[in-house]
Amino acid sequence: MTLASMTGFARVEGAHEETRWVWELRSVNGKGFDARLRLPQGLDGVEAEVRKRLAAQLKRGNVSVGLQMQRPHGDTALVVNEVALEQVLKAISVLRERLPDSPEPTLDAILGYKGVLEFEESEESEEEQGAQLKTVLSSFDEALSELVSMRCSEGRAITTLLKGQIDTIEALTKQAEQLPSRSPEAIRARMKAQLDELLEASSQLDPQRLHQEAAVLATKADIREELDRLYAHVTAVRELVTKGGAIGRRLDFLAQEFNREANTLCSKSNSVELTAIGLELKTVIDQLREQTQNIE
Repeated sequence: MTLASMTGFARVEGAHEETRWVWELRSVNGKGFDARLRLPQGLDGVEAEVRKRLAAQLKRGNVSVGLQMQRPHGDTALVVNEVALEQVLKAISVLRERLPDSPEPTLDAILGYKGVLEFEESEESEEEQGAQLKTVLSSFDEALSELVSMRCSEGRAITTLLKGQIDTIEALTKQAEQLPSRSPEAIRARMKAQLDELLEASSQLDPQRLHQEAAVLATKADIREELDRLYAHVTAVRELVTKGGAIGRRLDFLAQEFNREANTLCSKSNSVELTAIGLELKTVIDQLREQTQNIE
């Protein structure tokens, strides 16, 4: 199973008889899954089905779904509003009684009164509505498939970057492990030289106490545990990437753990070389985390 990005876009046009529509789907990064729909009036029944199909395909990301529909002019008819016409005729009758010499109103004038003529949408049969709804949802499935395909395509590109970054982290960890300055012998020699300088500077220092403190510092300077955890995290990330699926949150957690070990490595550093490796590790880990936050 491949990895998928949380960013993508899809646009699909559809038609049924003379009605045309356009689906547009966009998705961006998100901590969880959230879908926002903009649908025309009269398609409320579509919303639940669209949300269901989105949730079945996408696990994370903020998704916006828009549907624009264009209905043919033949779907509307010009009709007379009988109630409004009756009110106008009654008003004309009252005026004629009061103004008997006034001219008769023309038909155009009567029909020109607001509300007498109205555009009314023609009603479709249940069979026609069902056929159109089926086609609308079919084109939505096509748009959703395109969105998923784009997210997977970006996911494959991110996977290549992740693998390269993990290889770099492993290589830097090996460099830190092989540094001569981190061997117990090198640490003891450096501590002894420092102690000898202190003893020469003052005869009041207790040599035994100083050697005890030096042993404690030498133990704290050992980075074996940090190196082992870095190797373990490298293995964990590779296993997750191989497994695939919605692993973005776990990858982000491991990126944080990588950063924790790199910080400890720098704080325990006893050489310029180890500090340089620790700083380079932090740079690569930051790049790794940026990519993991794009993963579903």
